[in-house]
Amino acid sequence: MTEFVTHTIESAPPAARPALETAKAKLGFIPNLYGNLAEAPAALQAYFDLSAQFDKTSFTPVERQVVLLTISTENNCEFCVAAHSVIARKMVKVPDAVVDALRAGTTLPNAHLEALAAFTRAVVRERGFVPSVAVEAFLRSGFTRQQVIEVVLAVSMKTLSNYTNHLTHTKINPEFAAETWKRAA
Repeated sequence: MTEFVTHTIESAPPAARPALETAKAKLGFIPNLYGNLAEAPAALQAYFDLSAQFDKTSFTPVERQVVLLTISTENNCEFCVAAHSVIARKMVKVPDAVVDALRAGTTLPNAHLEALAAFTRAVVRERGFVPSVAVEAFLRSGFTRQQVIEVVLAVSMKTLSNYTNHLTHTKINPEFAAETWKRAA
């Protein structure tokens, strides 16, 4: 198995250091995903840029976490499911029942959020070739055409992080360990 370095500020390529310093100042630690992405400074910056753009979408903070957790569970990304579970519960205050359902792959207790999760799953599973009936169902649930494309933005962002985590075997930070997740067999 190819070993990847989870970079610290000191070991990272010079171009990645400012982004890692900013993350550490903001969070108090460097998520291991960031340390792994630092191997390719452009990829680290792209992840931050995509994340910043996704934060500007028309989705609420709760809806954004539903999208990100849905993508991460669909892609079987243990690191991102743990990290976004912590963010969803502790920072965004997503109801536990919603986070638990997303992690378990069961129906969400909120119809609006379930429609969002179902559409997001369809985008990931179908690689964007979502049947028109699913797009129309999403729109009838109160979402917009703009939000159809904003889900694609999130898929782009999470594909970068989920696939990096798969390839680099990212270890879960202690800060996320309480939300460790494995897909049910």
